[in-house]
Amino acid sequence: MELSLNKRLKLLRRSDSMAKIKDFALIMAGGKGERFWPLSTDERPKQFLNLFSDKTMIQLTVERLEGLVPINHTFVVTGEQYVGITCEQLAGLPRENVVVEPMGRNTAPAIALSAFYIKKHFGNANLVVLPADHLVKDVDGFRRALRNALDFIKKNKDAVVTLGIKPDRPETGYGYIKFVKENEDVKYNETVLRVERFVEKPAYEVALKYLEEGNYLWNAGIFIWNVDTIIETTRRFLPKTYEILNKLFELPEDSYEQSLKELYPQVDNISVDYGIMEHYDRIYVIPSEFGWDDVGSWTSVERHSEKDEMGNVAASNVYYFKSKGNIVKTNKKTILNDVEDLIVIETDEYIVISSKKSAQGIKDIKKEVGK
Repeated sequence: MELSLNKRLKLLRRSDSMAKIKDFALIMAGGKGERFWPLSTDERPKQFLNLFSDKTMIQLTVERLEGLVPINHTFVVTGEQYVGITCEQLAGLPRENVVVEPMGRNTAPAIALSAFYIKKHFGNANLVVLPADHLVKDVDGFRRALRNALDFIKKNKDAVVTLGIKPDRPETGYGYIKFVKENEDVKYNETVLRVERFVEKPAYEVALKYLEEGNYLWNAGIFIWNVDTIIETTRRFLPKTYEILNKLFELPEDSYEQSLKELYPQVDNISVDYGIMEHYDRIYVIPSEFGWDDVGSWTSVERHSEKDEMGNVAASNVYYFKSKGNIVKTNKKTILNDVEDLIVIETDEYIVISSKKSAQGIKDIKKEVGK
């Protein structure tokens, strides 16, 4: 007979108290990946696709946490429609470690909901919050940065540590973090510096200025903080969300799922950057280099894929003649002749052909024809 959710949680809490491990991870996996349409769909978005290897993005995310956070202390917050595929792709993840959002309300309430959930069922914990669909090439460097962040949080419980990526180009598609320069000896993946402010996606000229000034980092959306800090900052800066979630977790456990569906749509629809990070004064950053990319569009895949001598993304079933700088992902044998800078994507339902410069617009096309 299958155990109820409450009984499974009690068993997990019992094993957790024996292990006495205080580091947890929360993987945010609610995104739709619309810029990767038609390969990424509402039923199977980007985080569940294998864009770079035989493992999917969410599988790679869990894998790089090995040695830092055990699988039974790893949580995934996602939509109800993705619970099945999450459990299917993460075979060792307990079902009760999937925190379900009845509807998407952006990252701040998703993180707060998860913090309340973890706090209630597992007690005090430090929490690594990270997206499910980013790329990390230097896994050892990533783990070193996280270890240093967790060490800092253990000594400074009310702080928030984020991992900021050293920029190598004036990127306009990322947010930035300005840190306080204390000295010139910055050890990447190790040094902890105070954050002065978060900056939204800048114009090209502004991004170029940030690159020249040298004390701006890309915002990777990775945060390390204690669950009490998450809950307290939610109370201070998003009081409506706090009151709703606090009410939810004061109710009897057997009414949780129904009450969640009724109450959660009322929380603030706001990102954690806008809702909390721009207001809190105890934020620190570790300048980091570990081959990070947020894989925001098909051009991100190009940056990290093998290419031929003409800059075309290489594939065994694609033949290029007098063509350069193209990205092709198809099932059939495909021939490109005398063309440049195209994206060609094939699925069972669609063939999409786009210029690379219009890659970001694929999201808007999906809204028109991919209903």
